[in-house]
Amino acid sequence: MKAFGLTPDGRETHLFSLRRDGGFGADISDFGGTLVRLFAPDRHGELADVVLGFDSVRGYTQPTCPYFGSTVGRCGNRIAHGRFTLDGKTYTLATNNAPAGIPCHLHGGPGGFDKVLWQAEQTTVGGDPVLRLRYQSREGEEGYPGNLDVTVEFTVTADQALRIDYSATTDKATPVNLTNHAYFNLAGEGSRSVLGHVLTLNATRYTPVNAGLIPLGELAPVADTPFDFRAPHTVGERIDRPNEQLRFGAGYDHNFVLDGSGSLALAATVLEPLSGRELEVLTTEPGVQFYSGNFLDGTLPGKNGHTYPRRSGLCLETQHFPDSPNQPGFPSVILRPGRSYRSTTVFRFKAR
Repeated sequence: MKAFGLTPDGRETHLFSLRRDGGFGADISDFGGTLVRLFAPDRHGELADVVLGFDSVRGYTQPTCPYFGSTVGRCGNRIAHGRFTLDGKTYTLATNNAPAGIPCHLHGGPGGFDKVLWQAEQTTVGGDPVLRLRYQSREGEEGYPGNLDVTVEFTVTADQALRIDYSATTDKATPVNLTNHAYFNLAGEGSRSVLGHVLTLNATRYTPVNAGLIPLGELAPVADTPFDFRAPHTVGERIDRPNEQLRFGAGYDHNFVLDGSGSLALAATVLEPLSGRELEVLTTEPGVQFYSGNFLDGTLPGKNGHTYPRRSGLCLETQHFPDSPNQPGFPSVILRPGRSYRSTTVFRFKAR
């Protein structure tokens, strides 16, 4: 553990290192439950940090921080107009995003889990280094009902994987949809764009959106569209085709409906051909938001003096679907007292 800087209100933050033999591992901050660095080897065994981020906590406290590596919640992704009705009562949430001028609640709001200080405990479980983070979200925080107790465990495993286990309980019915918002560049952060990364998604359907990036409620087939990644395609191959959905997202910023969800299953594979680094994403979640870094603009000073231009990182946010509290046809994100929320995602690395 080492110091990671002070928050704007003067609280100390820390960085925790989880490492395996050979150097594979992660650095995670107790501020925002943030994945700050993730080191993976290429085909020659050379390590590189493959996630975008900042060198100190200061960058992550900026209102303009695009959730680099953050744990997001209470409810990740978008909620239309910052409103939902639960058990006959309408709740109003903070709105912090407005694509096409249409306001929404994004990733838990401006004071979401990415902006809080988590209680941290570094330990070892079965020989694997683990960082256990805990946070209590009080009733009314960002407008949500109920007191929510959350635990997130990051584990670095012997098979070169970062495993993230989420759990939560509540004393009142509330939406819960947790994820990690890592931006990956398998060539190394600060390297070339991700347009040459080769992506495969285990999804035959996706959720089309309106101009405000809110799902229309349908599960549309990916066949014969630029959203068909059932076979490998580079990210850039079809990203600029004339297509209304790509225009709304300025590229890919869409939720994909995973095939065979419910158990820990392969959701996505990403290959960076020049380095040979390959990432497998496994999850228990029913969806994954593929975002191609369309709104990065090179203005934020990142790690090691790098800036991150458009499409220099991609996200694979394992999750329930966007706007689920307002979409009765989507899998429910409502957690009730006496029940436990549990979710697991694994980022496993190989080299070709």
